[in-house]
Amino acid sequence: MSSAVSPSPAAASARVAGYAPGAYRPRFTGGHVQTLYAWGKPRAFPGLPDPEACYVDVAPDARVLAHCHWHGTPAAHPTLLLLHGLEGSSLAHYMRGIADKAWRAGWNVVRLNQRNCGGTEHLSRGLYHSGLTHDPLFVLRALIAQHRLTRVAVAGYSLGGNLTLKLAGELGDTMPELVGVCAVSPTMELAACVEALERRQNLVYQFNFVRNLKQRMRRKAALFPGAFDLAPLERIWTVRQFDEAYTAPHHGFLDASDYYHRASAMRVLSHIRVPALILTAEDDPFVPPAPFRDPVVAANPAVTVVVTPHGGHCAYLEAPAGAADGGYDGYWAEREIVRFVDAQARARLD
Repeated sequence: MSSAVSPSPAAASARVAGYAPGAYRPRFTGGHVQTLYAWGKPRAFPGLPDPEACYVDVAPDARVLAHCHWHGTPAAHPTLLLLHGLEGSSLAHYMRGIADKAWRAGWNVVRLNQRNCGGTEHLSRGLYHSGLTHDPLFVLRALIAQHRLTRVAVAGYSLGGNLTLKLAGELGDTMPELVGVCAVSPTMELAACVEALERRQNLVYQFNFVRNLKQRMRRKAALFPGAFDLAPLERIWTVRQFDEAYTAPHHGFLDASDYYHRASAMRVLSHIRVPALILTAEDDPFVPPAPFRDPVVAANPAVTVVVTPHGGHCAYLEAPAGAADGGYDGYWAEREIVRFVDAQARARLD
């Protein structure tokens, strides 16, 4: 079964740099099936070398951990920074899947943990949020300076996709080393995503996110006695309630609604000036397709949007290929990310 792609009118901007979306043939139809299968299926990457643990002090009271894969001469290779989703980490299957494909394509890869993620609660006093672009920007600049990098790209899934697009919008054309960005199932209009998450059919996703958020708050409170009031946790059953009680006040937002508005990439998407690829699916359970058809998105010639009928949330599974056909593992979005950034990096050399 083939699944048509629907690029925005801006798609020509990416094709100029040698990229056109590849055909996507879903292994399963149904957003929940795709999402849950990708979520639960174990994956192994024996060809991906062991990473170097890279710690970066992004603020006086905050240190983040990245897992870095460097080729022998880092400056001679392009570098891809990867950003995970809500309550994910650098060990998420898609982070390792993209890293494996990018590494084999000749890229350095940096798998960044957001503050407190990947077992790093002890490294930062505060919390992270969906629009906290300060940390990936700080890391990018530090790595560019340290390794004299000349070509970098950023890719993110879900919340990490929102961060990726927001970062690109905030930067505009001020970082000459940035060749392109990619976002898969990005929560770029947070209010719409939270509203969709609250639908009855999404109870399992809501439960999982809230359980992990509450567990993290208990770990933070144990590590930093007196810094966090755990009393509200007993009354929290949704992501919105968690953001109202913790995320918004901790970061100086008026409330959850103010946080969702100001932290969404949609507020700055018109300012993106580097080639940007957005992949999303009509059947994503909690990232509605409507924002991707907003005139603001279509009007930006730097942004290519691909909306597929199927794909679920951060899944995009196809049938894998055998060794005789190159050993493709069937993770279409991961393959497209590498194809896209590789085209942009090569174009920069022309």
